[in-house]
Amino acid sequence: MRDDQYMRMAVHLAEQASGQTSPNPMVGAVVVKDGQIVGMGAHLKAGEPHAEVHAIKMAGEKARNATIYVTLEPCSHYGRTPPCAELLINAGIKRCVVAAVDPNPLVAGNGIRIMEDSGIEVSLGVLEQEAKKLNKIFFHYVKTNRPFVTLKAASSLDGKTATKTGDSKWITGEEARIDVHHYREQHDAILVGVQTVLMDDPSLTCRLESPKKQPIRIILDSYLKTPENSKILNDQAAETWIFTTKAAGKEKSAKIREKGVRVIESDEETIRIPNILKFLGEQGISSVFVEGGSTVHSSFLAAKAFNEVVFYFAPKLIGGKDAPTIISGQGFQSMKEVPNLTIKSVSQIGEDIKIIAVPKE
Repeated sequence: MRDDQYMRMAVHLAEQASGQTSPNPMVGAVVVKDGQIVGMGAHLKAGEPHAEVHAIKMAGEKARNATIYVTLEPCSHYGRTPPCAELLINAGIKRCVVAAVDPNPLVAGNGIRIMEDSGIEVSLGVLEQEAKKLNKIFFHYVKTNRPFVTLKAASSLDGKTATKTGDSKWITGEEARIDVHHYREQHDAILVGVQTVLMDDPSLTCRLESPKKQPIRIILDSYLKTPENSKILNDQAAETWIFTTKAAGKEKSAKIREKGVRVIESDEETIRIPNILKFLGEQGISSVFVEGGSTVHSSFLAAKAFNEVVFYFAPKLIGGKDAPTIISGQGFQSMKEVPNLTIKSVSQIGEDIKIIAVPKE
């Protein structure tokens, strides 16, 4: 087998832990000796052994003079776990094939340097783009200390998210709705505006059969209009945070905090998206799944504070100038201001169409 084939196995191993390693990256490792796979592993959860540890442990003595394939540069610092670069040296690894350099300033090439200085042959860049795509959230978070933001919406073909009376159940089919729950599982947090809570009384939980985790539920609610009897305040199904302003009043904040909900009050009269993302990054939140509604999407669009767009379009036409659309607000004044996107994929899920797009670099 070629280097890229073994590395593809390592990437596949890493993918299996999707949604459960945050804020750490997904990493896979495969140890090969004399053309045979003798060890493999994946990083499963922050604070637990890294992929290299599992792979070397499985290989045992066979790791000596073997080649290891790793999707991300082995770490070189002491964190919650010892450095993997030293582990590979001590195990007698002869060659290390690395897909991508770790952008973490604590590593950033140091792991490669330490291995090369010890005599390990290092090959870099095998399936690099696949490895970076796998950890797009981690790379963004480490470089910016801000969460990776995904904007999600579901609408009819004419861009309506409900009828003019607010009826929105259901625009898209069951297959698309299940796909959304996979995104919920993969993100650290789900974010909506208070209007979504008032209209739908959602649970905002991941309802896959055995979810790896429940993301933190975040509500943007300037005046704390979230009803005291709403599901999100009472079901204890996941941690809940509400961003509000000083205009909401201390009494309302106190009542909500009594329910175990975290209330973050801005010193300003409005909720500003850049400030929220800064705060979330400082709290270790590496990804946010923004589910709307249209006003919230408008705020993120205006701030140009998003990294990916995932839109589902159902083969329906709702019509009506008063029916809500995916994005409301004032919009941009000229086409020069409008963010240009690159469509990454178009696929059919059930009867619906799913489009993924990212801002042009």
